[in-house]
Amino acid sequence: MIESVIVNSWNEWDPLRHVIVGRADDCCIPAVEPAFDFQAPPGCGMPGPSGRRPAETVTAANAQLDDFARLLEGRGITVSRPDPIAWDQPIATPDWTVQSMMGCMPPRDVLLTVGREILEATMSWRCRWFEYLAYRPLLDRWFEQDPGFRREAAPKPRLTDASYRPGYLDDTVPDEDRQRWVLDRQFVTTEEEPLFDAADVCRLGRDLFVQHGFTTNLKGIDWLARHFPEHRVHAVDFPGDLHPVHIDGTLVPVRPGLVLSCPVRPLRPEHKAVFERNGWEVVTAAQPAQKAPDPLSYCSVWLSMNCLVLDPRTVCVEATEVHQMEQFDRLGFEVVPVPFRDVYPFGGGLHCSTADVYREGSCEDYFPRRIDTV
Repeated sequence: MIESVIVNSWNEWDPLRHVIVGRADDCCIPAVEPAFDFQAPPGCGMPGPSGRRPAETVTAANAQLDDFARLLEGRGITVSRPDPIAWDQPIATPDWTVQSMMGCMPPRDVLLTVGREILEATMSWRCRWFEYLAYRPLLDRWFEQDPGFRREAAPKPRLTDASYRPGYLDDTVPDEDRQRWVLDRQFVTTEEEPLFDAADVCRLGRDLFVQHGFTTNLKGIDWLARHFPEHRVHAVDFPGDLHPVHIDGTLVPVRPGLVLSCPVRPLRPEHKAVFERNGWEVVTAAQPAQKAPDPLSYCSVWLSMNCLVLDPRTVCVEATEVHQMEQFDRLGFEVVPVPFRDVYPFGGGLHCSTADVYREGSCEDYFPRRIDTV
């Protein structure tokens, strides 16, 4: 690594040399708000009582996050950590008030690294409006140290009621209606203003595949396409997913030419064809070992796919996800098991809990055959 180059990452698999790992300090269960209620999967106990998470769960989650950070450091990877703020305080804008924020366990949701740039996402939950503050000290320092580092922040949205589709929060709506809405690409977020979470972006060199769903709308995808004019930006969605929040538990590239696809929320055929026309193998991911979401977690059991690739031959997988580890072993990977279930309720798995700072490599074209962009 060139000493003055701190930020550089173009995809999800080049050798990882520097990463952010989140913290669970003072994390809260968000109160019900227009963006949040229906995004929780059935059986998880959410939405439930809001406010600070129980202290013992914070301690357990931080212990696993700290162990994960030490594991990465033991493999020669530099680890940076965010600076938590008081997440339990109310926040407000001229348009709305919420009783608490969420936390800084999942930096992948907020920070999008594309090459030499780190972009702060708009976010789509009101309770996450100020989450970027936990990462500003890191970005400030790297901006001073790396003259080629480009730091950007997307326009902050107003997140008024006009940004959310009425009726989505009605729990009396039958699933068949929701399935029709998702099939027709009608999600809880409207097109009032650009919205996107960083974790909806899958980085594959020159191509960015962005999930259109609950946390990213078409205006947000258009904004990303204009912001990254040297990239090809593609909108994708998954009709089988009634809770489309973040792409990294649904479509997971693990090395050039190989991507995992969730069997219960597969790519649309026209999107799958984009990969296959360019020589990519789309492999159906193994079944999760868990049958139900963890208590007080808004994440699905398909966090089994939410792995962190350290290089094209090495992958970190949650230690209880035996089927996913066996599949990676058959695919020729060294599998690093990481106990992480205590972290799941705080916002995701191993990929969610990290954000790339530096991976070796440059911007490559993995889709040389012409494909349409959004």
